[in-house]
Amino acid sequence: MEKGKLVEFRVNGEPRLGVVDRPEGKKDWIVIDNDGHSHKLRPQRIDYEVPGGSYSSNDIPQFLQEIQDYLDPSSLEVAWELLIEDGEAVTPADMANFLYSEETAQLCYAAHRLLSEDKIYFKKKGEKYEPRSPSQVEEIKHQLEVEKQRQQEKEIFFEHIQQALAGETVEWSQSDRTRLDSLEKFVLHPEQNHRNAQDLLKELGQATTAEAAFELLVALKWWSPNENLFLKRSSYPLNFPQKVLDVSSSYLQTLPPDADSDRLDLTHLKVYTIDDESTKEIDDGLSVEYLDDERVKLWIHIADPTRLVTPGDELDLEARKRSTTLYLPTGMISMFPVELATGPMSLRQGELCAALSFGVVLDSEGAVADFSIHASVIKPTYRLTYHDVDEMLQLGITAESELAVLAEAAKKRHKWRQSQGSITIKMPEAIIKVKSEEEIIIELLETSISRQLVAEMMILAGEVAGTYCRENGIPVPFRGQPQPELPSDEELLLLPAGPVRACALRRCMPRSEMGTLPSRHASLGLNNYTQVTSPIRRYTDLLTHFQLKAHLRGDELPFPLDVMQQILYSVTLSAQEASFVERQTNRYWGLEFLRRNADQVWQGLVLRWLREDEGLGVILLEELGLELPHRFERSVSLGDRLNVQVSRADPHRDEIRFREMLEHETMINN
Repeated sequence: MEKGKLVEFRVNGEPRLGVVDRPEGKKDWIVIDNDGHSHKLRPQRIDYEVPGGSYSSNDIPQFLQEIQDYLDPSSLEVAWELLIEDGEAVTPADMANFLYSEETAQLCYAAHRLLSEDKIYFKKKGEKYEPRSPSQVEEIKHQLEVEKQRQQEKEIFFEHIQQALAGETVEWSQSDRTRLDSLEKFVLHPEQNHRNAQDLLKELGQATTAEAAFELLVALKWWSPNENLFLKRSSYPLNFPQKVLDVSSSYLQTLPPDADSDRLDLTHLKVYTIDDESTKEIDDGLSVEYLDDERVKLWIHIADPTRLVTPGDELDLEARKRSTTLYLPTGMISMFPVELATGPMSLRQGELCAALSFGVVLDSEGAVADFSIHASVIKPTYRLTYHDVDEMLQLGITAESELAVLAEAAKKRHKWRQSQGSITIKMPEAIIKVKSEEEIIIELLETSISRQLVAEMMILAGEVAGTYCRENGIPVPFRGQPQPELPSDEELLLLPAGPVRACALRRCMPRSEMGTLPSRHASLGLNNYTQVTSPIRRYTDLLTHFQLKAHLRGDELPFPLDVMQQILYSVTLSAQEASFVERQTNRYWGLEFLRRNADQVWQGLVLRWLREDEGLGVILLEELGLELPHRFERSVSLGDRLNVQVSRADPHRDEIRFREMLEHETMINN
C-alpha cells in the first residue's frame, strides 16, 4: 500500500472507504475515513484497492456520490445471463467494462460493490468472481424468497401480538401458531433448548424466561391463567383423529353387525343403574332374580362396548393409546368419542342395550355359590343417583324391594370379605369441580349405603370374572396386591382413631399389581380378581371383555398370553401417566381454591409427620378432604386440631403455606 491510496475495509461488518495515510510499525497502516477517524489496519483487512489516483479523505463523499447511479443489483442478472455461457470468472474491472463500457476508478469500485454484495449470481474465487450455475442460482433465489416470506410472517406475527394485547380479536395464521407453539414448548419443557422462543421474547421486549412466556400466552388469551400444564406435558391425546371420528359417526348412524347374535334376553329383569347425577357414561346396572328354590340371583350388568369395537380396529387402538378416561375438575376427556361413550355404548334408561351380564348366587355367608356369565341384551328400567337409592332404602319403598335385597347382599359380601382378610381404610375423599374459571366447588364424598352397595357388586363381578378366567386359563389383566405388614393392634391403639389411624394403615399398603396370572388381592380379601366393570372408561377392563366374550362364543382368544403381556406393559405406563395428570390437576385446583379463599379459616388435623425433627408434617383440612404439608411453629401431636389460614398459595409452583391462627384471631375472623 502507499500513501493516498483509496481502499475499502469493514467496520462491524459494514464496508467503509478510507485513504491510506502512513505506515504504523512494521505491518500496520493508518487509514483515515471520510469522518476523519483513524483506523489501524493490516493489509489482510483491506477488501479492495481503488485503482489509480491519489486521494484525501475529503474526496470520499464526492467519490461515493459519483457511483450511486451505478449500484443497480438487477444489472448483475443481465451480466450473469451472458457470462454463464462461457463460465469465466471476472474481476471488478472486467465487470465495469462489461456493464459500463469503461474502467474508471469509480466504475470499477461500483462493479466491486455489486459483486461483493451479491449473494445470488457470482461467488468470489481468489481475486475474481465466477458465475454460479443456473441450478445454484435457482436454489439461492428460493432460499431468499423463503427467508423473505419468513420475515414477513414474523412482522405480521408481531402485529397480531400487539392487536391481541390491545384486546382485539385476532385470527391467528398457521405461521403464528407455529411461533406460539414454540412458546408453549418453552413453558412446558424449560430445561430443553428453546432459542427460537427466547429470540421471540427478546424481540417483544420480554424477559427470556419460561415464566415470561407463560404470562405472554395468558395475556394473549392463547392460554387461560389456569392452563392445565400437566395435561399438556403428557402424551394423552386431547383430540380424536379424524378416522376415529369417522367410524364413530358411522356407528351413530348405523350399528355394525353384532358378533353375539345369540345374546341372552334379560329384558324381563328390572335393571337399576346407579351413579352420580353428573355421570354420562353409564357402564353398570343391577338386577335381582327370584329363583324357584327361593334363592336369589344377583345380576350385575356391564355395558358392552365390544358390541361396537373389534380388537385392532381404529376405536380399539385409540382407546389403547389413551388407556383410560380422564376425570379432571374441569371435565371429562373420554377414552372413546364421547357421542359413542355416552350413547350406544352406555346403558341408557328405556333402551335395548348390549351388556355382559354376571349372574351370581351367594351362599348364606356371602361367598359365591354359583355364577354364570352371558353376552346379553337388557333394558335399563331406572336411572338413579346415589342420593335416590339412599332415600328409597331409608323410606323402605316396597315397590322397589329389589334395592333392599341388593343392599343386604352387599352387606353380606362385605362381611364375608372381612372374614377373608380384607382391609378397609376410610379417609375423607374430595371431589373438585370447576364450574367456570370463577367457580370452584369442593365436595366431600360421604360414605353411604348406596355407594357401598354399588362398590360391593362391582367387586363381586370382578371376583367372578377372575375366577372364570383362572379356571379356563384365559390371560386377562388380573389385579393383585401383596399382603401388607400392618402395625400391631397395640401400635394402632396408640394413634388417635379416625383419619390418623387410617392414614397409618394406608401408608403400609403396597401398590396393587397387574399381570396375566391371578394373584391374591390383599385389601379386597380375594384370591382371583380382574377389573371388568368399566370397559367404556378403562382399557384393561375392555381387554377382559374381549377375552371373556371370545371364550363364551368358543372363538380363538384375540390376545394370546405374550400379546396380552406386551399390551399390558404399554397400557400400564399410559395409565400411570393419566393417573399422574389427574392427581396433579386435582392438587392444582385444590391449591387454587385455597388461594382464592385466603381469608377463610380452616380447621386442620395433624395427620402424619414428614420430618418430625424439623416440625414438618401433613395436615388434613377435614372440611375439604385435602392433605397438605405444613411446618408447625409449636409442639403438636398427631390428631391435634388447629386453625389455619393460607399465607401463600401458588398453584403453578405447587406451593402452599399456612399460618396457625390464635384463638382470638379465629374468633375475630368468625
